[in-house]
Amino acid sequence: MELHIQQPKKERIFFPNLDGLRFFSFFSVFLFHIWLLFFDRFKVPGTTHKVVTFLFQNGEIGVNFFFVLSGFLITYLLIEEKRLTGRIHVINFYIRRILRIWPLFYLCILFGLVLYPLIKNLIGGELYDVAHPWTYFVFLNNFDFMRNGAPAIISVLWSVAIEEQFYLCWPLILSLVPLRKYPYVFFIIILGSIIFRAFHIEDPRVLHFHTLAVIGDMALGGLLAYYIIFSKRFHNFIADMPRLSIGLLYLLALIIFLFRHQLFIGPLVVVERLIIAIVFGLIILEQNFSAQSLFKMSSLKKVSNLGIYTYGLYCLHVIALTFMEQLFRKVGFNMENPIILLVAGLLALVVCIILALISYHYFEKRFLKLKDRFAFIVKK
Repeated sequence: MELHIQQPKKERIFFPNLDGLRFFSFFSVFLFHIWLLFFDRFKVPGTTHKVVTFLFQNGEIGVNFFFVLSGFLITYLLIEEKRLTGRIHVINFYIRRILRIWPLFYLCILFGLVLYPLIKNLIGGELYDVAHPWTYFVFLNNFDFMRNGAPAIISVLWSVAIEEQFYLCWPLILSLVPLRKYPYVFFIIILGSIIFRAFHIEDPRVLHFHTLAVIGDMALGGLLAYYIIFSKRFHNFIADMPRLSIGLLYLLALIIFLFRHQLFIGPLVVVERLIIAIVFGLIILEQNFSAQSLFKMSSLKKVSNLGIYTYGLYCLHVIALTFMEQLFRKVGFNMENPIILLVAGLLALVVCIILALISYHYFEKRFLKLKDRFAFIVKK
């Protein structure tokens, strides 16, 4: 596990269709928060509220996609590193993740726990006490959020905490286990997560925010990465998927997005995340390995370009929504008017994109430039 700075010649791997998928997953979460923080919060009456609720209330499953994607991509790269160099360089992996995740995460924490309360205090706003602020600094805030809630402005960071817990454990596990036994590890984790969910079926907050309740998403992504690399039969199955099957896959994803709460009731809640993860995982594979895709995300150039900034968009979008809400209320707009709220949401998206661009190019990029020094596989 010693520190190792790799020399210039490195393997290059890039999945060109993932950035577009990332942006749509972020946008799904963004729509969910428009519904939650605007329409549901202000109890907007009438048909518009019902329509927005129907269309947006399940948008949080964009986070499910991010978890599956993390499991797939990290496992794929670690497997290739192990095949290329003979082992996984755990310390190098940690450094790469620190350089990618920590700067913006801690900037958001600084703003949400220190600067924002000071600003609210100055303007006479209501303050929200965070039960255990220290949990945010050690990436355990998902457990605190699960029980005590959090200021909306940093509430989305619960999923980043789970990602970091995953990044801490995953390379250690994969470095100790022989490649041929990886599937057993993935199946055990998936089964363990299902059992954990079964024991907490009556507590939706545990099912949604507890690491053990969602870690199956990452393990499923890892399992798919393993089989797409080592199973020629599975690889050919994905590559040769008929267009009809691909169309039905996307239709199933749409049905889940719109009718999730109607589909997964009672005991089905236990396997809800697994089923959604399988659908999202197949979409990831189809986009990157299928020869008969109905479309490729990389053909949507502007969407794919925005996907590069997904981490910033995700971390900063509730700040943009909160800012726009405060501005509209200050001006005196009627916050029960659905048109006003939709306009506020649209403007918040523009603000969020601007903030993410600034963050990436003038802050995050300073750290990202260092990542490749500790990588064995880099982006093409």
